[in-house]
Amino acid sequence: MDIILVLCIVLGVVFVLYLLIFVILGIRVISSDQVAVVEKWWSFKGSLKDSIIALNGEAGYAPILLRGGIHFRTALMYKVHKYPLITIPQGQIAYIFARDGKPLEPTQTLGKVITEANNFQDVNGFLRNGGQRGPQRGILREGTYAINLAQFIVITPTDIKAVFNSSKSERMELVTMQKTLLDRNAFSPVIIMAQGAEASDVMGIVTVHDGPSLQEGEIIAPYVGEAHASFQDPEKFLELGGRRGKQIQVLTDGTYYVNRLFATVEFRAKTVVPIGFVGVVVSFFGKEGKDTTGENYKHGELVGEGCKGVLEKPLMPGKYAFNTDAGKVVLVPTTNIILKWNKSEVGSHKYDENLTEVDIITKDAFEPSLPLSVVMHIDYKQAPWVIQRFGDINMLVNQSLDPLVSAYFKDVAQTKTLIELIQERSEIRERALGEMLEKFQKYNLQLEEVLIGTPKASTSDVQIENILTQLRERQIAEEKKVTYQKQQSAAESEKSLREAQAVAEQQSYLTKSKIQIDIERNNGAALASKAEQEANQIIALAKANSSRITLEGEAEASKESNVGLAKARAIDAQVKAYGGAEFRVIQEITDKLSDAIKNAKVDIVPRTMVNMGAGEGGTENGSTIIDTLLKFITMEKLGVSVKDSAEKPWREEMDDAAVSQETEGIKDKEEKEPQQNSDGV
Repeated sequence: MDIILVLCIVLGVVFVLYLLIFVILGIRVISSDQVAVVEKWWSFKGSLKDSIIALNGEAGYAPILLRGGIHFRTALMYKVHKYPLITIPQGQIAYIFARDGKPLEPTQTLGKVITEANNFQDVNGFLRNGGQRGPQRGILREGTYAINLAQFIVITPTDIKAVFNSSKSERMELVTMQKTLLDRNAFSPVIIMAQGAEASDVMGIVTVHDGPSLQEGEIIAPYVGEAHASFQDPEKFLELGGRRGKQIQVLTDGTYYVNRLFATVEFRAKTVVPIGFVGVVVSFFGKEGKDTTGENYKHGELVGEGCKGVLEKPLMPGKYAFNTDAGKVVLVPTTNIILKWNKSEVGSHKYDENLTEVDIITKDAFEPSLPLSVVMHIDYKQAPWVIQRFGDINMLVNQSLDPLVSAYFKDVAQTKTLIELIQERSEIRERALGEMLEKFQKYNLQLEEVLIGTPKASTSDVQIENILTQLRERQIAEEKKVTYQKQQSAAESEKSLREAQAVAEQQSYLTKSKIQIDIERNNGAALASKAEQEANQIIALAKANSSRITLEGEAEASKESNVGLAKARAIDAQVKAYGGAEFRVIQEITDKLSDAIKNAKVDIVPRTMVNMGAGEGGTENGSTIIDTLLKFITMEKLGVSVKDSAEKPWREEMDDAAVSQETEGIKDKEEKEPQQNSDGV
């Protein structure tokens, strides 16, 4: 019993102390990482009617927080709500919902930023300087904050921080707000990051959800400058005259802490104008501009930068953060454009995907289809004129160039036969290039080339193919002819090559022979010189002996003259004896033949023969029976009768005149020879 009594006494003392310390005295211990909101139960100043925060000591939530330490707040009057300091991690954003303050104006969706509130840590400064209730334009960035959660509800990605038990509807509103922010990725900054040293390929299109509405007739908010730090300072943006809606200004590479309740950001690809193109800008936004085309141009207007319409200056190749909500960029190629009127071929630009072969009718009533190609060029300075007039390149090709080119070649085909159309293609092409050049210039285009293909027939028409086959065979024959000529020329060249190779192989011998020729020439010159000296010596000797030679020559000539006369008389006597000159010739031939047989080494008759009473030499005059027999046979073959020749009279004497003339000729010769010898010849 004593123990129980003691325990009861101790418990009573503890309870009294508790009441004294914590209830009556109200000792509150707050750590350094905590704050506390003081809620006043009652006050002699009464309670609040249309607010939550008691700025003047009324019953309600006190605007000032209790920081770390020991505080005395009697439980009989105050309720203390302790919670940790609000910490926002690096790279995150927290949003604020104010429960107390002035109501929002009709043009507002967010409460304005109160700089005196010190990032929502000074409730008095917020409320006394016109702070508004509801979601706020200001945000909390990374850091630690002592925020009165009775006045400001802090919304983070994972929590809704508050110190009161809100109603179900209010709780649902805050949850919806948190979900909206999550969908917009609003708890992270807007990051547009470049890859490497190059600019990124994306940009941010900004839509502002607060502030005055757009003026009538506008579709996008105008540019208000850079003082609002790329929409990170909502108050400055609105102060500069910013309006809600799509903004002409875009966000480029960087990190932006934008309140996504104030402005949302849509990522879009930047406009890239490739090399070989220019970008013609069609602006949907701006003031009314002045036409720069001149009075003679009746197809539309071109305007300057900042005006609404087709801008006169195109974008050169590059990457642009162009707001496609404020206009569009039409790419115009500045390289050569090849348009093919051929349904089986389409260029990479797709401008000719609707073009087909031109159906023509020739002069001789053939109906082939004619494939064509046109090479054209657009001057980059003329690109805005083309777009202003035709809208885009596809409309230019389909609505203007296709009818123009097709009609031209249909007209040309009607004046040509099929063969002429094929064989005169070059002339037709040159003519088309010259005549169509001016027509293209009217469209601000530069025609570079016109190419004509081979006419094609339908599958059921074989006549055109037959004509083409004949032309091909004719051309093949011509090519074969040229080939044979080339082969002949090659053969001749090969022959020359072989000869040159042979000469090259024998070059050493040729060189030696040329050297030998030079040697022989030199030797010949030496011998000629020696011979000339010897000749001069002989001439000198000849002159010394000229007299002796002359005398001896005269004696010898006289002797030869006498012998010749004697021989002539003997021959004449023989002719007379034979009965004529022909018999003397026969006698000479017979003697020669007999001598030839006699001196021959071939046996004509047996070696052993019986002589018929002849001497050692045969007959008395040295002839044998064979010699005599051969003479008679020869005379018979020559048609001379032995009997007739015996009966012929002999000419007894020679013609005196002939003999006398011959003798005088011999004497004249004898007289001349000594004279020549006397001259040394």
